[in-house]
Amino acid sequence: MASGKTISARRGTLYVLIASVLFSLGGLFIKLIPWQPLSINGARNIISVFLIGTYLFVTKHKLVVSRGVLIGAFCMCATTTLYTAANKLTTAANAIVLQFTAPAFVILFMILFFGEKPTKNDVVTCVAVLAGVICFFVDGLGSGGMTGNLLALLSGAAYAGVFMLNTFPGADSLSSIFLGQVASAVIGLPSLLQETDFSAQPVAAIFGLGVFQLGLAYIFFSQGLDAVPPVTASLTTGIEPILNPIWVAIFYHEKVTALALVGAVIVVGAILIYNVRKAAAPKGGTA
Repeated sequence: MASGKTISARRGTLYVLIASVLFSLGGLFIKLIPWQPLSINGARNIISVFLIGTYLFVTKHKLVVSRGVLIGAFCMCATTTLYTAANKLTTAANAIVLQFTAPAFVILFMILFFGEKPTKNDVVTCVAVLAGVICFFVDGLGSGGMTGNLLALLSGAAYAGVFMLNTFPGADSLSSIFLGQVASAVIGLPSLLQETDFSAQPVAAIFGLGVFQLGLAYIFFSQGLDAVPPVTASLTTGIEPILNPIWVAIFYHEKVTALALVGAVIVVGAILIYNVRKAAAPKGGTA
């Protein structure tokens, strides 16, 4: 997975899928940390910055600072910061469902800014993934706080920008990710300094978040973005909001309803069918 090497679209999709699985571990680790959301976000980003910074040094990947990179860094920082704030102001179910409007935003932004029309396969899969995610969380969906719901929706729009990191002028996805995480760490630092519980459990969980759920995940993610278009990447990560509560259910014995399992099947099935059709379509096709 060396930086700078061209990889196939199939391997790129696999890297995005691996990143999605790592992203989904967040719920497990966060359960173990009795801190404020911004403290958690700041601490995990501090650790991830060191990991990704080491990766940049070892692979001799030059840190790029350009307008496009800074736009991507803003999207990266906004995604994590808005999402953690939204979780504090609305229900967890509302927050994750509204954030995963991201594929729809990707399609919209690609039309508006790049004139790239989605394929029928893109649109159908987008609708199926969103429907599956809603099914999974329907029992937890509530009115929540209007401010929290709005922040979660804005997080979805910002998340769309993360999938589009390589489309911005002068883009370098890994540089955007690194700089965005530096900004997130700085924003979360004041809250982190107010925390008092630094016992083994929360510290170990924070390292789990920083190393696996952010650091390694975004290294794989940046590699995947080099090989697959934003819409494909955003739809492939639709598995993340499904796996997140499933891990919690397995390890913390939280109940998963029958309707939630139906939603999981819809999402996983839609993503599998989408990628099979994408791989089978002739180059330049509209499957």
